[in-house]
Amino acid sequence: MREISSSIAFEIRTGETVPLKVARSTKLVVRGGAVWVTRSDDTEDYWLQPGHTLRLRRGERLWLSAEGSGQARVAFSVPTRCDERALNWFARIGERLTARMRGGWRTV
Repeated sequence: MREISSSIAFEIRTGETVPLKVARSTKLVVRGGAVWVTRSDDTEDYWLQPGHTLRLRRGERLWLSAEGSGQARVAFSVPTRCDERALNWFARIGERLTARMRGGWRTV
């Protein structure tokens, strides 16, 4: 068994500011509503719409708030490491080769 996804999702109410500290390099994904993001050590602020992403560095601090009316939904997902991606790639290639040798039949 392998882990497919590591993500945490939550909602931010209008008028609420959420302070966060990033423990591991991760990706912020906006899933609903507009989000205003302020990052430590960055002179720019970010206004993200649903579907937009932002790569976050380990150790940085964030302040998130919902823009406009309603709530905003965000998710943090931890990207897979390079060695995991390589192993997954080799596993997929192995599965394809095995399927070809069996004439397209798969074993369940």
